[in-house]
Amino acid sequence: MVDGALSPKGSKKGNGGAGPNGPSPASFAGAGAQFVLAILLFLYIGKWLDSRLGTSPWLLMIGVFVGAAAGFYSFYRRIMASSRERNDERNDE
Repeated sequence: MVDGALSPKGSKKGNGGAGPNGPSPASFAGAGAQFVLAILLFLYIGKWLDSRLGTSPWLLMIGVFVGAAAGFYSFYRRIMASSRERNDERNDE
């Protein structure tokens, strides 16, 4: 989250770039990039392990699935935090 971001009322809140209408498109673009990077990171870890252990292509495929799961989990957490913050702001009004 972004510390020190100003909420619509002017108070400081770590809302991840959320404005009065919810999170900005840029925050979701960042989530998409994070999703892709998670897949690529685990893909290359799996590929490296396959080359070291001679198990090609099994660890590469497992790495892709683990990376996708990690990316989905991160995206889910970001969506839930955004939803929770919007509900809290509505309840404060």
